[in-house]
Amino acid sequence: MSYVNATNDTDPIATRNDPARTNHMTHMTYSEALNSALRAEMRRDERIVLLGEDIGVYGGVFSVTRGLLEEFGPHRVRDTPISENGIVGAAVGMAMSGLRPVVEIMYTDFMTLALDSIANGAAAFPFAYGDQVRMPVLIRTQGGAGISAGPQHSKSLEAWTAHLPGIHTVLPSNAADAKGLLTAAVRADDPVVMVEHKLLYSTGCAVPAGEHVVPLGTAAVVRPGRDVTVLALSRMVGEALSAADQLAEQGIDVEVVDIRSLRPLDVATLTRSARKTGRVVVATDSWVRYGPSAEVAAAVTEAAFAELRAPVVRLGSLGVPYPSSPRLESAVLLDSAAVVRSVETLVKE
Repeated sequence: MSYVNATNDTDPIATRNDPARTNHMTHMTYSEALNSALRAEMRRDERIVLLGEDIGVYGGVFSVTRGLLEEFGPHRVRDTPISENGIVGAAVGMAMSGLRPVVEIMYTDFMTLALDSIANGAAAFPFAYGDQVRMPVLIRTQGGAGISAGPQHSKSLEAWTAHLPGIHTVLPSNAADAKGLLTAAVRADDPVVMVEHKLLYSTGCAVPAGEHVVPLGTAAVVRPGRDVTVLALSRMVGEALSAADQLAEQGIDVEVVDIRSLRPLDVATLTRSARKTGRVVVATDSWVRYGPSAEVAAAVTEAAFAELRAPVVRLGSLGVPYPSSPRLESAVLLDSAAVVRSVETLVKE
């Protein structure tokens, strides 16, 4: 087993503008891409079993598992009781016994209830047992605010699992990466947490029609630029691209990098962009203090300090519980306007 390190110095995958990746494409929404990947992998490997609340008859709260119960039956698509720690604990036992469970935790907020099985089971057992067991567990969960779901259904807690050695943590920002990262995660022998943003399920793009694998631990340059780098995660990739379009009208050329993976963190790709532009903004949905933006900013500063023209700027949600009121929630969340303001300030320094 390869225990997941904080950095990844392998070459990044090609950017999404690579013509080789545009062949045999079909338009899919984010949720359709996830469903497609799960269906294909379950057909490929009969050891894959799905566990979660309302994933069977109902098809999942965001329709990601729709139709899978009908095709694969109740032995492989199991509706569970409302017991997150029990669900993940069962998956850990299944993985140790040779199965490849895929768990859905309905909302990242409820990952707090499963942290015992995640931190003291999935992350620790391969090490504790001297690498005599494998832990091919994929935990899918829905994170992020924006649908006015209130303080108990809106958090971005990816920093919690990314902090744990032994667990991959990935956040796809678009349908193509959702399919590719899920495929890689299902095939991994290490535990993987995949955080899917609620606001992305209905968004769509061109997705490879056949097998599509995005290696875990790789970032991607989604828009080349020369003046400022925006390192963005999950939903904020779209906001960063929108900001880049607005800033281009002012003659400011912004490079946008999709972080995609928090553990392993592709420091090589992030640093390469930072050295190129000399100015960096890190944009994530989560709270700024002690969050992913802090780790990314520190890693880039350590690796590219001499080339930076200004301190790295961190952007995220305000440090308060997420409100249920749409008006208050919008005031708490990060958006493209905040990215524009930060980049404008950076280029003036």
